[in-house]
Amino acid sequence: MISLTDVTMTYGDLTVLGPVTLDIPSGGVTALVGPNGAGKSTLLTIIGRLTTATAGRVTVGGHDVTTTPGRTLARIVSILRQENHFVTRLTVRELVGFGRFPHSQGRLTADDHVKIDEAIAFLDLTELSGRYLDQLSGGQRQRAYVAMVLAQDTDCILLDEPLNNLDMKHAVAMMGQLRRAADELGKTIVIVVHDINFAAAYADRIVALSEGRVVHVGTPGDLMTSTTLEEVFGTPVEVRRDGPYPLAVYYR
Repeated sequence: MISLTDVTMTYGDLTVLGPVTLDIPSGGVTALVGPNGAGKSTLLTIIGRLTTATAGRVTVGGHDVTTTPGRTLARIVSILRQENHFVTRLTVRELVGFGRFPHSQGRLTADDHVKIDEAIAFLDLTELSGRYLDQLSGGQRQRAYVAMVLAQDTDCILLDEPLNNLDMKHAVAMMGQLRRAADELGKTIVIVVHDINFAAAYADRIVALSEGRVVHVGTPGDLMTSTTLEEVFGTPVEVRRDGPYPLAVYYR
């Protein structure tokens, strides 16, 4: 379980997040949604210890993210930020291999290579494994970065907008692969996603933020109502329920 207690983030006199008290249960897919500037990415990076909260406490699997040794935490939780830029020219396989660093400290073993192969195959990158990142499309690179995180083989995976740069086909494939990782590999996956319809179709639970606060938590069925979505996003939304999943229509 991921547990946050009175987590707050401030910059000077400006509070950008909190206070947030929230429990995210183990397993499944949890989607963080909300308008730009709502605090979604800040919340995710605090959980992953890329950002230190001004106040409050965060635990992942019972481990305090502030005090747990880095190498120990890196075997429990992995995180992928929005901005990912490697200056060094790397192949897909070399990039994915970085996910094994908490386990191998750079000296890859046979077991590490198995995990790398599995992550590459899981993201359908086998044919591209020898390609350099600068030879890939934006969507292919995004899948390679997610494979790197998957190769880290942590119970908890945090992904900040993993659908960036993906076209319709690959966005659907990515969400399907993350759903499989939760269902087949038992991972706890927390994602920041802008498209509420992807959250409704693939997530087990949705956490909606607005102005740095958690305003709604529940299943897609709970949150996918016109009243709730209009409150969260500040724009007219019609929710249709004539398909397999609730569908938010928010354009005219």
